[in-house]
Amino acid sequence: MLEKVTVTSGGIRLLDGLDWTIRRGEQWAIVGPSGSGKTLLAHTLLGTHFAGGRIGPPAPGRIGIVEQQHRFRGRPGATDLYYQQRFNSSDADATITVAEELAAAGISGERDGEWLDQLHVRALLPKPLIQLSNGENKRVQLAIALLEKPDLLILDNPFPGLDMEGRGLLHGIIDRLAAGGMQIILITGEHEVPGSITHMARLEKGRWRFLGPRTGFRPTENTPKIRLDDSILAQLQQYTRDAAGTPTDQPVVIGMHDVTIRYGETTVLDHIDWEVRKGERWSVSGPNGAGKSTLLSLITADNPQAYANKIWLFGRRRGTGETIWEIKQKIGFVSPELHLYFDSGASCFEVVASGLFDTIGLFRSLTPEQEERVQLWMRLLSLQDLRMRRLPQLSAGQQRMILLARALVKNPPMLILDEPCQGLDDEQTTNFRELVTELCVAFDKTLIYVSHYPQELPGCIDRFLRLEQGKRVE
Repeated sequence: MLEKVTVTSGGIRLLDGLDWTIRRGEQWAIVGPSGSGKTLLAHTLLGTHFAGGRIGPPAPGRIGIVEQQHRFRGRPGATDLYYQQRFNSSDADATITVAEELAAAGISGERDGEWLDQLHVRALLPKPLIQLSNGENKRVQLAIALLEKPDLLILDNPFPGLDMEGRGLLHGIIDRLAAGGMQIILITGEHEVPGSITHMARLEKGRWRFLGPRTGFRPTENTPKIRLDDSILAQLQQYTRDAAGTPTDQPVVIGMHDVTIRYGETTVLDHIDWEVRKGERWSVSGPNGAGKSTLLSLITADNPQAYANKIWLFGRRRGTGETIWEIKQKIGFVSPELHLYFDSGASCFEVVASGLFDTIGLFRSLTPEQEERVQLWMRLLSLQDLRMRRLPQLSAGQQRMILLARALVKNPPMLILDEPCQGLDDEQTTNFRELVTELCVAFDKTLIYVSHYPQELPGCIDRFLRLEQGKRVE
């Protein structure tokens, strides 16, 4: 299929002379570090990137893809989408519904009902796309791809964002598709490979490091723990000591009493009581659609229904005169879809720097001290070489690391990290877990950490909140 395929951008070889033949009946998984070119290779197969060398024949026939990125489409004439829109019921009709998205793809609920039921999509039909959870969005993408009946299906990191049930469901679907004769190319982590995969390919810096039967593949060894640079740490701690008025002395950081959130007839959060004290580190978990993102939106001042509930943040009840900017100044935040709302021309330095002001983009000049702080955090996370790159030019894992730096850059007293390891490779995930623990200890941070996967939780986690169908369960 591939003969000496090379993709170059800005004078840099992103794919370097790749040879690859996929034979009938073979099912492939592509693994490798973030930024190694896996997604680029998928789009090269689709013909969306200019490549040197030769692709095909024999052609696999019709190629379908399930991408790892969210895609939201607004209605004609609607204003541009903004991040808080998914939590504002008055703006819910600005994006099309799941039913409308499926209808545009030629999918009928009556004719194609079996797959909609197997993927648990039927119940989502009336929901606006922008209000879907990450896992729900992935199921809709998969339904569209499968019902187009491709001969070769590319799945680009489909597992992140799915709960345990969803991951097991997707493993079974991939195995059934393979058994039914469909060929699969799965871009995934080394430890998330369904049983039907027969061949493995490892890509590093645009070159194959392994290419062959699965029986000969050996996973990479665990990487050493990350250590914070003492000199950088000392400088950042000094910035914290010099910060005026940072409200870290309130014993109760988050207080919720009998909190209920409804959209129309749907109850998303149901009589939630929750208290988070200064310095506690919480895991928030639950199945897709359980209400986790809505819960976080009440804390980050992105949900207007906070004013109708009994919610206290940093010792002050919501709706008593505080501004959303006063709240956001105290919180560093990452979500799975945050990158979608940045201007495509923004440099990575600008994206990180925007975290100083809690804006989706940088709209003011930096002082020399602020510029130094941005550079320090980028150095700490080994991102300095990406300083002038644009966010869309990066791999999903690199984008996630840039947004992590953005969350940390103002060194807030509380971090809210919503599935922060999505798109990170195993090495980055290990390093990030250790980094979060060290930062929480070094700066006595309060932490809210959302993940479906216990193995991704930082070692500093000492409290657990689980939601199911909008209710807190023990």
